[in-house]
Amino acid sequence: MSSSPTNKTDGFQIHQTRILPDFLQSVNLKYVKLGYHYLVSHLLTLCLVPLMTMIIVQASQLNPNDIHQLWLQLQYNLVSVVIFSTIVVFGSTVYITTRPRSIYLVDYSCYRPPSHLQVQFHRFMEHSKLTGDFDESSLEFQRKILERSGLGEETYVPEAMHFIPPRPSMAKAREEAEQVMFGALDNLFANTNVKAKDIGILVVNCSLFNPTPSLSAMIVNKYKLRGNVKSFNLGGMGCSAGVIAIDLAKDMLQLHRNTYAVVVSTENITQNWYFGNKKSMLIPNCLFRVGGAAVLLSNKTSDKQRAKYKLLHVVRTHCGADDKAFRCVYQEQDDVGKTGVSLSKDLMAIAGGALKTNITTLGPLVLPISEQLLFFSTLVAKKLFNAKMKPYIPDFKLAFDHFCIHAGGRAVIDELEKNLQLLPVHVEASRMTLHRFGNTSSSSIWYELAYTEAKGRIRKRNRVWQIAFGSGFKCNSAVWEALRNVKPSAHSPWEDCIHKYPVQIIA
Repeated sequence: MSSSPTNKTDGFQIHQTRILPDFLQSVNLKYVKLGYHYLVSHLLTLCLVPLMTMIIVQASQLNPNDIHQLWLQLQYNLVSVVIFSTIVVFGSTVYITTRPRSIYLVDYSCYRPPSHLQVQFHRFMEHSKLTGDFDESSLEFQRKILERSGLGEETYVPEAMHFIPPRPSMAKAREEAEQVMFGALDNLFANTNVKAKDIGILVVNCSLFNPTPSLSAMIVNKYKLRGNVKSFNLGGMGCSAGVIAIDLAKDMLQLHRNTYAVVVSTENITQNWYFGNKKSMLIPNCLFRVGGAAVLLSNKTSDKQRAKYKLLHVVRTHCGADDKAFRCVYQEQDDVGKTGVSLSKDLMAIAGGALKTNITTLGPLVLPISEQLLFFSTLVAKKLFNAKMKPYIPDFKLAFDHFCIHAGGRAVIDELEKNLQLLPVHVEASRMTLHRFGNTSSSSIWYELAYTEAKGRIRKRNRVWQIAFGSGFKCNSAVWEALRNVKPSAHSPWEDCIHKYPVQIIA
């Protein structure tokens, strides 16, 4: 029989056929899992319903005399009633005063550089050749990396790199930092109507550029933040430092009541371009691009109504005790004294190990009990009966609705898509962010979230998983829950181009 026409939805093709499915062949484990997941997840409810029904039936059969006798018994046991009530009140008070405060993400803003900073591939290669610093082998290596990187033709490099020869300097690096941080913050404050004086906590992370005064001090000076602001400047922590900054802000918000925290995540390229010929140190030139994000967090209950998300979990994994992991992303000088960041050949294997540790910790916090029982039962079966039996891989699609995988490179996204058994739509935001903005380091997960919002996909109670990798070596996760159907904020980085995406990435 002939097939029906192909429908296209957001760039993905869905084939419909008139052929009646073979039900025996189409009984798939995933459908069994859905039913099993529903049963186990609602097991407590299913048990409570009969119990509550019995209590209501028994209560409805009480007559006035029975109620009077019950009251008399309570009077005769007044001491017990008072003690019980005291325990309940005391316990409730302790619980309310010691429970963690809810942390709300009011809004965030991603910086979109001006169009004159865009760099096309042919221009990138032309400038690399004209600098005179790269030999033919290095130029060919960079060309191949660009072609396979997943980056598009509209990513941005700092102004200093547009000159021939390039003009990296401290002044230009400060200028890049100011443009990115202040650009994101100006938009954030305009969108939220929060005054700079209301900010009680400031956390800034930038791995490779740490001037004196610090980047956080630059923000305090620009916006005239109050004198008792708790400011922190995180350096050298790599592409996963954005989640670390969120975790630090969360901890500070647990200590300081009724306040706002601003987290600024960025990276600085101007003084960190590599002008040598060591292959492992040339890759960052091809991947890293200008970008940054500013995030407004609050512990005020009143902000729940206007906030976009609630922070549920932060899980951090550090593998720095292992020497290979420690050196797999390493800033150093090459044989001729030129400084750059070297990427080890073991990077993907080390990232895989860090990811395994991170999701092992994260799993019990987010996975439905059905997935945890399946994992545990297969693990026991493997130990007791069949050592060659493959362990069960939990289905994280049951825990999360959206995935923001750090756009560190095409290989990183490919591996997580494969190992977590994700669908193309789950990694679409990561691939499109890499294509449009390149690797913006710690801020990439915010460009990805902005993409998902611009597509209108985030609904109330959806869960978002942000996961990032960084030097050290680290793998960090943040989990958010949408408090409403989220729409993109004004001046979203995607507002001028979302209609063009998704695009086909050439293999």
